[in-house]
Amino acid sequence: MTRLSNDPAAFADEALEGFVAAHPRRVRQVPGGVVRATRTAPGQVAVVVGGGSGHYPAFSGLVGQGLAHGAAVGNVFASPSAHQVRQVARAAETGGGVLLAYGNYAGDVLHFGQAAELLTAEGIPARTLGVTDDMSSASPDEAHKRRGVAGDLVVFKTASAAAEAGQPLDEVTRIAELANARTRSFGVAFSGCTLPGADHPLFTVPEGRMAVGLGIHGEPGMGERPVPTADEAAELLVSTVLGELPEGVGSPNGQRAAVILNGLGSVKYEELFVVYRRVARLLADAGVEAVDPEVGELVTSFDMAGVSLTLCWLTDELEPLWTAPADAPAYRKGTVDPADLVVPDPSAETAEDTVPPATDESREAARTVLAALRVLKDTVDVHADELGRIDAVAGDGDHGIGMRRGSTGAYEAAVRAETLGAGAETLLHRAADAWADRAGGTSGALWGVILRAIGTALGDTARPTAAEVASGVAQASAGVRELGGAEVGDKTMVDVLVPFSYALTAATQAGQPLATAWDTAAHSASAAAEATADLLPRMGRARPHAEKSLGTPDAGAHSLALIVRAVHGVFVPTLENH
Repeated sequence: MTRLSNDPAAFADEALEGFVAAHPRRVRQVPGGVVRATRTAPGQVAVVVGGGSGHYPAFSGLVGQGLAHGAAVGNVFASPSAHQVRQVARAAETGGGVLLAYGNYAGDVLHFGQAAELLTAEGIPARTLGVTDDMSSASPDEAHKRRGVAGDLVVFKTASAAAEAGQPLDEVTRIAELANARTRSFGVAFSGCTLPGADHPLFTVPEGRMAVGLGIHGEPGMGERPVPTADEAAELLVSTVLGELPEGVGSPNGQRAAVILNGLGSVKYEELFVVYRRVARLLADAGVEAVDPEVGELVTSFDMAGVSLTLCWLTDELEPLWTAPADAPAYRKGTVDPADLVVPDPSAETAEDTVPPATDESREAARTVLAALRVLKDTVDVHADELGRIDAVAGDGDHGIGMRRGSTGAYEAAVRAETLGAGAETLLHRAADAWADRAGGTSGALWGVILRAIGTALGDTARPTAAEVASGVAQASAGVRELGGAEVGDKTMVDVLVPFSYALTAATQAGQPLATAWDTAAHSASAAAEATADLLPRMGRARPHAEKSLGTPDAGAHSLALIVRAVHGVFVPTLENH
């Protein structure tokens, strides 16, 4: 378990602060994460990587010459927000465009995709790549749905070396895609990990058993076996990875491969070397030549006891990129040419200390919206542990933590906006950005969409009507479906949001006062949330463990239903009386 921490909510920020203090000649902190402390050649493509905290040295430890130009750092096991990714990319970019690379998790896909759109719109060409090396997370026929684990390193390294060599953005992207397509990983675990401040691990493995095909966010394995010897573990890892060769690799015999034996947190280096001794022999027997193998902690999961094996089947183009020099805090190879340190601009201003003008009517509505956000935050605080338990049935158990971070951040931002005299729209937009920044992950992105859509409908100039509130919820529903790709029946928050929106719109169109209409819609939301217990998930981290979730409601759907019920009546009298 993580024994040394202060406030668990501040753990990721404090860890990043200490990391930067420890490596001032290689990285410097910027809003959203870190970038190289050394100067990058003008016009060079910037490779910006990122993901949640808790996986060190991924992702911040891989920033430096010959490796990534920047890393967007999310909260513990939560993707960074689009706003954070964009800030880091802007700080790292020198005129050649940006490749955003990340593990293929739903929250990362949403946030990095949004960031790429924003960067491109403002004139910075941006591409995205989600790493999909984990064999256990989807079948070969659905390889695009696989998650990224230790194979992240190979993709980041080859893409960054190509950028360092002066390749243009399209070529750097193509090389990253090639490395990703030729990389496979498989892992096992003997115990789960415990998040800072928690008193129990995200999942447990029975004594004497081993989880097979685990995820790096505490997702349970795909099955269990008796704990093997080191040699037996090596044989399982090698046989599994060699059992699925990428297209173009007809036989392992005669092939050259980048090899990574990765420790997930509490397996000691000596143990890894014992396992690698057998891995090396098995690969040699199969005719595979290991090129610059890496044995150690490269993508971790706090204190998880586990190990994974990664192979990237090299080509004549990929091999020199894999072996090229690099100098990052946690990954050094060869010798890089020294570069000058960047002198940060002390005048950079990030504080939002002004708000657009608003009418008295909208500022009055904003105060009521603030009260609703307070009730929302309090509701999440009360139910956070319950939401985590629901999420842990087939996911990683962090939904309650993420919702608490997001709702707290949104409320605090709303308080600041109200103090500055913001109208309802501005207040909700500030809350939306703060929720996405603080929570990260899929729910952070989607709740950011919800609050922003409602805020846009309310505006800053008039007292909102019941119809405008219903319109905002309808736009939120459409935005969540468009961004996340889920529909009713996929066992997500959409299963509650859509019927809630339909019921609210129908009731307001029938002339019901907002209080009555909201009450009717909230009952629909509660019924819809309960009904998700009978569904099998078709999206997200729960999908590989679909059968485990049968009989349990979706955590996101349940939290949304709790929230709409709790805020009923808070803002209604101020917004509309009929």
